[in-house]
Amino acid sequence: MSGPAPIVSASRRRFLAAGSLTVGFSLLPSARLWAQATTEAGTFNASEPDLPGSLKTTPLLDAWIKIDAESRITVFTGKAELGTGIRTAFLQIAAEQLGVPPERLTVVTADTSVTPNEGYTAGSHSTADSGTAIANAAAQVRELLIQAAAAKLACDAATLTIEQGEIVSADGRRLSFGETVSGADLHRRAEPGRPTKDPKSFAIVGQSHPRVDIPGKVTGGASYVQDMRLPAMLHARVVRPPSYAATLASADIAGVRSLPGVVAVIRDGSYLAVVAEDEWQAIVAMRALSASATWNPGPPLPDQARLPETLLKLHTEEIPVANRKSTAAAAAKTLHARFTKPYLTHGAMGPSCALAQFDGTQMTVWTHTQGVFPLRKGIAEMLSMAPEHVRCVHVEGAGCYGHNGADDAAADAALIAHALPGRPVRVQWMREQEHMWEPFGPAMITDVAASIDATGQIVDWRFEIWSNTHNNRIENAGRLMPTWFLAKPFTPAPPKPIPMPEGGGDRNSIPLYRIPNVYVQHHFLPEMPIRVSAMRSLGAYHNVFTIESFIDELAMAAGTDPIDFRLRHLDDPRAQDVIRRAAQRFGWERNRPPSRWSGQGFGFAQYKNLMAYCAVAAHVSVERDTGQVTIERIVSAVDCGQIVNPDGVRNQIEGGIVQSASWTLFEETTFDRHTITSFDWSTYPILRFASAPRALDVELIDRPGRPFLGVGEAAQGPMAAALANAVAHATGLRVRALPMSPARLRTALEAQV
Repeated sequence: MSGPAPIVSASRRRFLAAGSLTVGFSLLPSARLWAQATTEAGTFNASEPDLPGSLKTTPLLDAWIKIDAESRITVFTGKAELGTGIRTAFLQIAAEQLGVPPERLTVVTADTSVTPNEGYTAGSHSTADSGTAIANAAAQVRELLIQAAAAKLACDAATLTIEQGEIVSADGRRLSFGETVSGADLHRRAEPGRPTKDPKSFAIVGQSHPRVDIPGKVTGGASYVQDMRLPAMLHARVVRPPSYAATLASADIAGVRSLPGVVAVIRDGSYLAVVAEDEWQAIVAMRALSASATWNPGPPLPDQARLPETLLKLHTEEIPVANRKSTAAAAAKTLHARFTKPYLTHGAMGPSCALAQFDGTQMTVWTHTQGVFPLRKGIAEMLSMAPEHVRCVHVEGAGCYGHNGADDAAADAALIAHALPGRPVRVQWMREQEHMWEPFGPAMITDVAASIDATGQIVDWRFEIWSNTHNNRIENAGRLMPTWFLAKPFTPAPPKPIPMPEGGGDRNSIPLYRIPNVYVQHHFLPEMPIRVSAMRSLGAYHNVFTIESFIDELAMAAGTDPIDFRLRHLDDPRAQDVIRRAAQRFGWERNRPPSRWSGQGFGFAQYKNLMAYCAVAAHVSVERDTGQVTIERIVSAVDCGQIVNPDGVRNQIEGGIVQSASWTLFEETTFDRHTITSFDWSTYPILRFASAPRALDVELIDRPGRPFLGVGEAAQGPMAAALANAVAHATGLRVRALPMSPARLRTALEAQV
């Protein structure tokens, strides 16, 4: 295997050469009572509910930590590296608990043949679930190694120490991990309540260890699935219909098959693909086949200009989220507002790609999916194969947080490779295919009303949400878009909401503030006019944008500074701390009077009300004649519990802030009555370097010994609200329809005069 093959296979080759590891997913006691939990990462039966993190579902220690006779240590995780730096964080966590230098460890991520099944890498669960499991598994492995060494050295285990990956006795005798592991049974269940290291002794966790995935990326090395090349590999391209439900009438298959380098033209119903010896030949053949194809049109898309009205008319499933009632003072003022969010495009920087090889019995797929195990299930169903004959191996993709085209590209590769056994097949989407066929972030409507009493306290809160599902991940083969066009198409599993407390469209819809009367209702929309699924932070982005924008409006109605108003309504000391720290570092000017065309704004949330706390303060200037918003300065404070890699946390908060700024100021998926029209970067505007924050400062609040709190999606909602509040402060104009694009803002400012 040439090119980037070592990215996905080197650690497994070392692991397999050193000896086998039995991952005991099926060795759970049948009499044990199972507890079920559903999160964005998936629905899991917890065989060991008393264990921490993902040990609940995969309790065997050697499913997480492998040590061979040569002292090579391999750490396994079912989570995928998506650019968040989890491979480095997990390496640090395991190294800290084992007492070895991080360089001695190899981390293997998301491979259905060797890693635990942790569902999807989603919802900021990676460190909280997998990191916690790795920390506890490594700590217990360390204990077992010390006990085994004590037996070999005939000494008291309490007198042994670990130095640079060796176990050392009081008299100076040393044993390597490889020498010791033969006396330690790691194929055993983790035990609840076992101690991990005292955070005061940490030397690796809490330090900014260099990211292990960065060198290849900054030097142009093979880093992504898009870079993979396998021996004798074929190149494939797929011809997509012009619209979701269009059906193929005809195509010049024979003519395209005769083009130079073309190995095959595949037609299965309305599914069309070309396969060639090299990539350019595949592109030429795809273009020729696309030009020759005629299609029967499908039903029209809705009128984008009337999208909110369309969503409000759709059938709803009613989901009560909160209905808290308590005695409160009489309302003195009541405010009401409605906020809207458009469909958003993931727009991965590298269009989706996958490789697959079928040897007649076994199908192997290399993919940048966020869930190798759910994808394996979907592909197995699609091909009528047993799941054990399908292997999905995660390889990082070039950009994307959320459900983009990765799974569909994997399905393309598997379908084509299945038709051409023996040779590996690489499928690379084109840019317009990525933008037109990915599952978009759902459009949303939120309606909020609240009252304050004569003292300026909030006494009641009413919040309603209209949203499609935020989770159309691969529950069955029908969730794989290519299967819709087969001669025998598959039907997608019905869309379902994600239950609270994590939620989907209703994520972060319950204010964290102290309010005696709270009513929250989710009007779940099963019908999807546009294909949608998970996008980073799900409904939290729009819900926090709405809540925190409205909190500012209430503060103004109460005649109170927005920071003071928030602090007055919070009981959680960690929430208060993160707000104070951000405001202090920003130099927040309390009760600062509005200044035309320059303003400050604030936003705060605890992601899902149970993960990282994040506060954002923003200073913006607005160009009245153009509607252009310049982000002069951003300051953020974040509390994510125990910090593993400070630089990694800053990366995530900074990246989330920039992405949220792009969503909030520029992004909107567009379509006409027939098709998606935002099919490239010229028709789908994103934030450019010139519009990025001119200054961005992130303050970290470390909580050693406290649980890991997911941080990857903490900043999106607070940043959107901080921008909206700063724009309102600068202009006197409250924009409630996203995006606050220059054209929309200019029109609103002109109407204000």
